[in-house]
Amino acid sequence: MTPALDLLKKVRAEHRIHSYEHDPKAASYGLEAAEKLSLDPAQVFKTLLASSEKGELLVAVVPVVGSLDLKALAHAAGVKKVEMADPAAAQRSTGYLLGGISPLGQKKRLRTFIDVTAEPFATIFVSAGRRGLEVELSAQVLAEHTQAQFAPLGRV
Repeated sequence: MTPALDLLKKVRAEHRIHSYEHDPKAASYGLEAAEKLSLDPAQVFKTLLASSEKGELLVAVVPVVGSLDLKALAHAAGVKKVEMADPAAAQRSTGYLLGGISPLGQKKRLRTFIDVTAEPFATIFVSAGRRGLEVELSAQVLAEHTQAQFAPLGRV
């Protein structure tokens, strides 16, 4: 179990766990998950961390088929500027390794933003806290348990 799955179990949130054999040579963790689990890549979301000009870490949950629009995240967060977070800082703050960072069950609660493209899906897939492990849940359940806001964050 991971802290993300422990949290979902504790709050009795509806979710399903999916696992696959992770290939260390995979270029993209999210696209690998979509391919190995035969999922629509638009329904698989990656968890990225960015840092504001004040050093605040922010979590962005965006589709694996696109990229994070840093200006859009800054706007959503009400800050002037953001840049991708230092990988070591991201790992320290969340308690997860890169490629397995889940928006759920992080060591430190960070402000979280979910791309609006997640809302129309009945369920989405995010990392369950380990490479090769995904959790399927509704975007609303994810937002509730991360206290996230929906915002247009992604670029295709």
